[in-house]
Formats: sequence, structure tokens, C-alpha cells
Amino acid sequence: MPLDPYTQSLLDQAAAQSLPEDPQVLLAALRASTNPQVIKQARQALGSETVPVARVEDLTLPGPVGDIPARLYTPEGMGPFPVLVFFHGGGWVAGNLETHDPMCRYLCREAGCLVLSVDYRLAPEHKFPAGLQDCYAATCWVAAHAAEFHGDSTRLAVGGDSGGGNFAAVVAQMVRDQGGPTLAFQLLLWPIADFQLTTPSWQAYDGYMMTRQGFIMARDLYLNHEDEQWQPYAAPLLAPDLHGLPPALIITAECDPVRDGGEQYGQRLLAAGVPASVSRYAGMIHGFMHYVIALPQARQALAEVSHALHTVFAK
Repeated sequence: MPLDPYTQSLLDQAAAQSLPEDPQVLLAALRASTNPQVIKQARQALGSETVPVARVEDLTLPGPVGDIPARLYTPEGMGPFPVLVFFHGGGWVAGNLETHDPMCRYLCREAGCLVLSVDYRLAPEHKFPAGLQDCYAATCWVAAHAAEFHGDSTRLAVGGDSGGGNFAAVVAQMVRDQGGPTLAFQLLLWPIADFQLTTPSWQAYDGYMMTRQGFIMARDLYLNHEDEQWQPYAAPLLAPDLHGLPPALIITAECDPVRDGGEQYGQRLLAAGVPASVSRYAGMIHGFMHYVIALPQARQALAEVSHALHTVFAK
């Protein structure tokens, strides 16, 4: 399917900017683009509205080597509320609580759940598995302390997008492997399921908001050495056994280089007897759900995600 005109304009803008060859220059550019003040100014320029929720509170959680910043979104109502623990994207090297604030607010309101957004440690200062360990620790903390903020630990889900989707898939594996806590659901938005670069989606869409060169640079900033890309906790698609994992919804975009890895993960979940649904959005690109102001497909995907969460939590 042809690209949506708005997504084509995004690609044209990206193509006009040459990719830095130095990984440190690339890292600096990514972090500059996700600076909270830059994000705030961009939202003001777009005239975007802040989705209202009952309460937003910044927290500090105990982590494996120090405190983990987090943000808790509470919906209207009395509770106890189901809980979604959310891990932001950014290729493991960028992103923060501000980059995903609109998405977390929307999911909180529409799914009627608490959303805990985790500001995990970033590479290359903190390489694999540091950020992943923060996400696992935050999930365990929420399960143990949910009642303190009117949460229901029996209705606990994990979710994330891109690199955060990678973390959500791996955290689901970790809690199974390490005996808890029990998860009701995993929400994987255009997840990076592995590091292979030979899939049909990479062949067709290299350069569509993500390039092979940039992907390799981000991978090398994240991993301690190249061999780690074959470890299941780095690449969840490589896990030898996917039995016993929670139900999943995987959202992919047709014109996304990492599309096939996420869809293959969904197929493997189904083969292992895990209830899983994969929704591919035609003509869309990596991260399309962030463009909710301009893209009807983004609003459709957010509605699908919210409905899936609401349904599983109602059970």
C-alpha cells in the first residue's frame, strides 16, 4: 500500500538530513531531539492538547543500583485500578518520561488503568542489561506495592514501543523464568524483537525512519559486544521457549524495517499456545502512533490498544 501523504512528508524531512557517521554525534542528535524543553516547544507549535487524567505524579522507585525515576498516571474513579507498566522507546539510548507522556495519558484515560512510565537507565552510559534490569525491578515493585496507590496487582500488564517493546517482551520472559509476578498482558508496539537485518521488511523499507547504519550504531551503543545480540534477553525472538507467557497484542507498521521481527514473535507466541494478536497498519511507519494529531491510523491504533487493555483487564 502507498505511504500515507503525511508519513511521506516525514520521510522526506528525514531524508533531507544526513545521518552522522560518528555514533557519538548520532547519540547527541537523538538526545537533543528528545530534550524535554524541545518536546514542549514542539507540542506548543503543533497546538496539541494534553489529555486530562485524574492525577499525574512523579515517583522514585528502588532499582538494582540506585533510584529509578517514574511517572504514575491515575484515571478517574475509585479503583482498585489495573496497572500498565510502560517502557518508552528510543533505541535504548534516548527517550524519557516526556517523549511518551501523551501516549501514557491516553492509555490511562481510555483503558481506565494506572500507567507507570519507567525512566530506565540509557546506553551507552549504562549498557545491556542495565535498562532491562530497571524495567524488571519496576515491574516487581509495582506488583508488591500496587495497593498503596489503589492498584490491583492481579491485573498487571507490561508494554512499550520500539526498544521499550523489546524490554516489555523480555520482562514478560523474565517474570516467567524467575517465578513472578504474574502478568495479565503484554503490549508490544512495533517492538525490536531481534537484530537481524536480512528480513523482507529490512530489504523493502531500509531508510523509512530507520536506517541499517543507524540501527547498527544504536545496537552497538546498547550492547557490550556484538555477540550479545544472540542472547534471548537482548533479542526476545531468540528465546528457545515461549510457553507460559501472558497474552499479547503486537502492533506493527507496514513500512517499518523491524516489522517482520515483531510479527515473527507474534507467530511464535501463537505456536507456543499463547493468545496473541498481531495488527499491521498499512502504509504506516515506525512510531506512527505518536502522530495522533495528523494520522487517523494513529488514533485507530490507540483505540485498538485501549480496547485490548480494557478487555483483558475486565476479565
